Amino acid sequence: MATFILIAGGWQGGWVYQEVADLLTTEGHRALPVALSGLGGVPAPTANLDTHIGEVVDVIKAQRDGVILVGQSYGGMVVSGVADAEPSRIRALVYVDAYVPDNGDSVWSLTTPRFRDMFIAGAKADGLNCMPPPNMDPRCRPHPMGTFLQAISLGGRWHDVPRKTYVGAHGWQGSPFLDLYQRLSGDPEWSTVSLDCGHNVARLQPEALTKILLAQV
Repeated sequence: MATFILIAGGWQGGWVYQEVADLLTTEGHRALPVALSGLGGVPAPTANLDTHIGEVVDVIKAQRDGVILVGQSYGGMVVSGVADAEPSRIRALVYVDAYVPDNGDSVWSLTTPRFRDMFIAGAKADGLNCMPPPNMDPRCRPHPMGTFLQAISLGGRWHDVPRKTYVGAHGWQGSPFLDLYQRLSGDPEWSTVSLDCGHNVARLQPEALTKILLAQV
């Protein structure tokens, strides 16, 4: 039995992974979708990237065995920070159409001008919370801006995790991850998988994502 810790992307909570979690459970594994501060119903405008990383580190430490850590989109920042803090507790990392930062990167520095403009527009009310884009699921919540802006501090220990997989969603326009996917495809440290779907892989292709996750066990 494996334990999967599932981190959603911007504005979203653990509900994004519900179908994937059900499929993993049917296969006899544990699935723990994590609701990060500010994204589970209670606003947390002062939360930053370190806040979210610390929350998932606490979840990791509560597990007996090594886990498979999964992050989608913004969740890739969290996954990287957690893996850098606790590499020995993690069997595999799976980035799902996600940011893969180097030391000193932030979502703001890694994304495209289109998404920076979206963040600015979303935060115009108070500068602390970024409202979800209008076309997203109504369960989405304002995202703490500090998590998009804070630079990550990495010492390189996350490279010690033995298996790293990148899942690219290549069925949507304007993706900021295409160059990253191409770069990682040529890196022997990584396995890459391409899916022809939109960005929200867990909801659009739950069976395909589950199959990828099960391959990490």
